[in-house]
Amino acid sequence: MFDTASSTSFVTGFTLGASLIVAIGAQNAFVLRQGLRREHVGPVVAVCSLLDIVLMAVGVVGLGAVGGVHPGWLEGAALAGAAVLALYALSAFWRALKPQALSADAQGGAKPLGHVLAQVLGFSVLNPHVYLDTVVLVGSVGARQAAGTQWAFLAGSSLASVLWFAMLGYGARALSPLFARPVAWRVLDLLIGLTMAAIAWQLATGAMAG
Repeated sequence: MFDTASSTSFVTGFTLGASLIVAIGAQNAFVLRQGLRREHVGPVVAVCSLLDIVLMAVGVVGLGAVGGVHPGWLEGAALAGAAVLALYALSAFWRALKPQALSADAQGGAKPLGHVLAQVLGFSVLNPHVYLDTVVLVGSVGARQAAGTQWAFLAGSSLASVLWFAMLGYGARALSPLFARPVAWRVLDLLIGLTMAAIAWQLATGAMAG
């Protein structure tokens, strides 16, 4: 059972992870496409989720270890993370003003599993924003959680990743009409912007308080 501190860290991890991952991009479009095609959905969802989990764990553990030796570095990372999250929040609000639609071309012949996994790894590993989101941002927030609750934070952020990719892959046929409506993304981006702004404020005030 989670205690209050662990529950708070879990919710923080989940909301931050969900806010960062739910955005129109090549990776999400690719997962949606595979879901519409019903082709290698399980491996694609597993690779995307596991990569997120590993990178987030590296960020939380790595920055936590650095903070134990150089506390000032952790506060600096927290302030930098807050600034980036604030920019992300502004970006989400801007997207809400000009919403787009997430589409995926489900046409074309079947491709072998190796080819599909190479593509999804390319979309993920070669995208610098992946490292900024998982290692730096999630890591800086997770490393500042109360002692003993970092695992709960990581569990929450990991669950958000797994649920999103599973929903996108396995629920593609049901969700594609919703994702094709710009108004749905407008509402979602507004919620994302508010969530990121709240976490950025919490992170900044916590860092300045020492």
